[in-house]
Amino acid sequence: MAKQNVAEQFVDILVRAGVQRLYGVVGDSLNPVVDAIRRNPAIDWIQVRHEETAAFAAGAEAQVTGRLAACAGSCGPGNLHLINGLYDAHRSMAPVLALASHIPSSEIGLGYFQETHPDQLFRECSHYSELISHPKQMPRLLHTAVQHAVGRGGVSVVALPGDIADQPAPEKTAGSALVTSRPTVRPGDAEIDALVRMIDGAERVTLFCGSGTAGAHPEVMQFAERLKAPVGHALRGKEWIQYDNPFDVGMSGLLGYGAAYEATHECDLLILLGTDFPYNAFLPDDVRIVQVDVRPEHLGRRSRLDLAVWGDVRETLRCVTPRIRERTDRRFLDKMLKKHADALEGVVKAYTRKVEKRTPIHPEYVASVLDELADDDAVFTVDTGMCNVWAARYLTPNGCRRIIGSFSHGSMANALPQAIGAQFTDRGRQVVSLSGDGGFSMLMGDFLTLVQYELPVKIVLFDNSSLGMVELEMLVAGLPSYGTGNKNPDFAAVARAAGAYGVRVEKPKHLAGALKDAFKHKGPALVDVVTDPNALSIPPKISAEMVTGFALSASKIVLDGGVGRMLQMARSNLRNVPRP
Repeated sequence: MAKQNVAEQFVDILVRAGVQRLYGVVGDSLNPVVDAIRRNPAIDWIQVRHEETAAFAAGAEAQVTGRLAACAGSCGPGNLHLINGLYDAHRSMAPVLALASHIPSSEIGLGYFQETHPDQLFRECSHYSELISHPKQMPRLLHTAVQHAVGRGGVSVVALPGDIADQPAPEKTAGSALVTSRPTVRPGDAEIDALVRMIDGAERVTLFCGSGTAGAHPEVMQFAERLKAPVGHALRGKEWIQYDNPFDVGMSGLLGYGAAYEATHECDLLILLGTDFPYNAFLPDDVRIVQVDVRPEHLGRRSRLDLAVWGDVRETLRCVTPRIRERTDRRFLDKMLKKHADALEGVVKAYTRKVEKRTPIHPEYVASVLDELADDDAVFTVDTGMCNVWAARYLTPNGCRRIIGSFSHGSMANALPQAIGAQFTDRGRQVVSLSGDGGFSMLMGDFLTLVQYELPVKIVLFDNSSLGMVELEMLVAGLPSYGTGNKNPDFAAVARAAGAYGVRVEKPKHLAGALKDAFKHKGPALVDVVTDPNALSIPPKISAEMVTGFALSASKIVLDGGVGRMLQMARSNLRNVPRP
């Protein structure tokens, strides 16, 4: 039997770590690894058209499955294209292993063709980034990279020169055990005792939840019930905490709505649960604050803390809830629930007046119809910009749906690549990309990846021929919009020319039928919806400090845009409020 080379051993270790596919673009320095995959039935090579897509797809796969995913780029420009998607995966705590193949090892440091230093370049967007310079290094180094990505939640990068990959592997030894899942983390007794004392000493408690509440919905609801506490959330916490929540007061932050802002400022104890909420301008500075997070480096980096608790949200609440004093006074909770419902009542009227007859089509209407027609377990991938607004306001979580976007990194063009990764995990599950015309056209080449692999991704394209969020940023800053217009083709015709299903919608009355037909289609489909670029108006009050990144809405003042079924939920929660 022929001896393994380093590339074959590399691929075998990936398979043992649970990796099922490697996304990338082939290239000379990467060829030994791609050939090893060709001959290994346990793993697939997924050919994309751009390495940025490979990294975004791997990140989305990891977020959907919770398992290690992988991507690869050839030397120099090839692996450099990975960097944007790797930044996003790392900031989303998605376990991703990136293979950055390298120039011949004898030429490193000599200005060789396509030379870069990937082990240095990727350090800022990874927990671990190292160069394999000898075959005997590879097994242990790759094991270490896997442990970092899975154990710490984020990216590891391995730089592998093509000539090293083609050399004989070291003699086969007993394989080391690999970490494939993260442990739970329980706070120490002293922190639990201190948290119980702080809670029992407070009268008005508010919970503010982020993505760290994943898997802890029952515990958070039980905790809130015992405290009679309103529950707000950040955008990344929406899918985990908003559904079946009688304590819901909406979302704070730049896309916020409802009474979350008031609830966090009018309490006397704010408990941040699993959130690394980036916008400290929306956090109070005159109430006591506790933060619970599994990542100790996140504790206190956004706001002043009175208590930092290092632990999983679920494990922490399981320890704390039975010990705290149960409240009977609902006055603070009921006041916030009433404010929340009133706030939603006020804004929803803006787009309920004959909206189904208005052209250009209101994007709010598109998002609302999409929310109604999509499957109960659909995976939505969401482009940065205005699509974030529609996802935040209209997509209804239920505990089964997933909502994935570049919510921490804020990159354009993420939705289509992330949909590719999500769909590969389960071809039978509905995956819907909410794409803006700017983001979609940026990586439009990978629409061909959908066609090539017959992935049944459905793209709902919000086509307003502009970079809408950037226009708003300019207007709020007192600048005329400039350089934000797009001259677009008929994207549906482009989709059909590529061999996919495509339909263009210009009138609201055709929208529901077009979406239903696209959802029924067995392969990839694109619904090009011509939407109103002026649908989102600027509120009368907004501070310069609230203008940043991909978002523009002050959470205290909701943009005129409605909030879909969230109003119904708020009305339902009001039934719990005693009537005088």
